[in-house]
Amino acid sequence: MVGFFVLPIAYLVSVSFKTPDQVLTGYFLPQAPTLANWINTFQIIPLFRLLANSLLVAVCSSLLTLAVAFPATYAMVRLKVGGRFLPAFTLATYVAPPVVALIPLFLLLRRLGLLNSLSGLILVNGIANLPVAFWLLSGFLRRVPVEIDEAAKIDGAGYFTIIFRLVGPVMAPGLVATGLICGILAYDEFLLASAFSNDEGSRTLPVAIALFQGERLINFGQMAVASLTGIIPVYLIGLFAQRWLIGGLTAGSVK
Repeated sequence: MVGFFVLPIAYLVSVSFKTPDQVLTGYFLPQAPTLANWINTFQIIPLFRLLANSLLVAVCSSLLTLAVAFPATYAMVRLKVGGRFLPAFTLATYVAPPVVALIPLFLLLRRLGLLNSLSGLILVNGIANLPVAFWLLSGFLRRVPVEIDEAAKIDGAGYFTIIFRLVGPVMAPGLVATGLICGILAYDEFLLASAFSNDEGSRTLPVAIALFQGERLINFGQMAVASLTGIIPVYLIGLFAQRWLIGGLTAGSVK
């Protein structure tokens, strides 16, 4: 089972040390390892800036998603706002392919003056991941005893106090897990980023990796270097936050 996940990464590392001719041979290990791909990739594209753009979009969009999804989930689950229709509609929006929203989102960003900007990508990804956040947070919220809300209401607490000062701390592992998942989704997102970030200053790493594919030649080695560089931050975040991630997902999966 471990080999199933490790093998693709190992092959990616191997390709990063191969010349284009060696890649076409199909051998797993490079016959004559070279560092040319690692040197050339950092010279051809501003890899660290692209990586910073992707991380900024991931972090800010996940915070935006949580800021909207958490109170909205409380309203729909606890207060029954929208009845059965609104929760079902929220989840149903994630079923449609993202391509159907390209034109409306393009017009919206153009009207707001946010095309080819990181702010536009943060807004789009923050909205796009709302159904995922609602799906995860609703499971976490149902684990929180409703008696907490009732006791707070008796003491005169308002909904703002209940949501952010009582329920929020109890749901902290679930909020962190949801934020991490939404952040990773935004970090890996390609379709929306390729449509709304044609400027070099707002381009993210997944879009830059796709640019290595030319009309007649695909630079597999350089693509492998850029891909490995992009994997490292996600791996480190998952490694240091695995206690929150696993604990939050476990808490939300059991009633």
